Amino acid sequence: MKNKHLKALEDESIYIIREVAAQFQRPVLLFSGGKDSITMAHLAMKAFYPAKIPFPFLHIDTGHNFPETLEFRDHYLEELGVELFIGSVQESIDANRVQEETGKYASRNALQTTTLLDSISQYQFDACLGGARRDEEKSRAKERIFSVRDDFGQWDAKRQRPEPFLMLNGQIQFGENVRVFPISNWTEKDIWEYILQEQIPLPSLYFSHLRKLVKRDGSYLSYSPYLHLVDTDEILEKKVRFRTIGDMTCTAAVASDAISIEDVLAENASSKQSERGARIDDKRSEAALEERKRDGYF
Repeated sequence: MKNKHLKALEDESIYIIREVAAQFQRPVLLFSGGKDSITMAHLAMKAFYPAKIPFPFLHIDTGHNFPETLEFRDHYLEELGVELFIGSVQESIDANRVQEETGKYASRNALQTTTLLDSISQYQFDACLGGARRDEEKSRAKERIFSVRDDFGQWDAKRQRPEPFLMLNGQIQFGENVRVFPISNWTEKDIWEYILQEQIPLPSLYFSHLRKLVKRDGSYLSYSPYLHLVDTDEILEKKVRFRTIGDMTCTAAVASDAISIEDVLAENASSKQSERGARIDDKRSEAALEERKRDGYF
């Protein structure tokens, strides 16, 4: 018997995804290969089954992604039969659209914004489905399900439209764009329980495995040629898993013995750190994520 709470969340998300397909000319699903975007892909599949998903997927590739994520992405999307577009941060750097960061904390995560906006313009997408949840970070609470961005791709909390009774208004002016968040009302716990219920496949990174790491400022980063190592860094091997799987240079691992979804749920329930607490780039300032959203971030 299916969980009634999860069924209500699923129904709401499917309704939103179908509204996007009905109201917009050129929607796209932003796919990172993480559990939230995988869940959205699964929901999109269910929304239109037995037909295929009627819009493409877009991955903004920093060039510093986990190899396991890219391998999973290609295999999973081939099974779904969807078209994949890739926006390359490396190409943005080569074209002098953005400048590579340097130093100990250098990361390409913030550079994704320009690549995303350029990809939206290049392929003329008018709505981008993203996997934001409101329990991730405090700025999420200011979002609407249909989050309008201006013709510069910028977000303004004061310009967002009311959505009483889930009435979604997709009317936009020429040049405007909408970010859509079908899993806005889900929590990390909901995502994991839904993945368990639906038996959705995930990258192996989400489960405990022995990995070569760099211990930096109390956090465990995956050892890679993309890290700028300093004398205070400690290189070691440890059994870890990842709660998020973004850019390798700023996504920290957590010590873990969890080898199943049930184990992950139990560990998360006892953890004192939030999911995004493992994202080094979010710690640059109190409003780091909100500032990036204003500039056009996901």
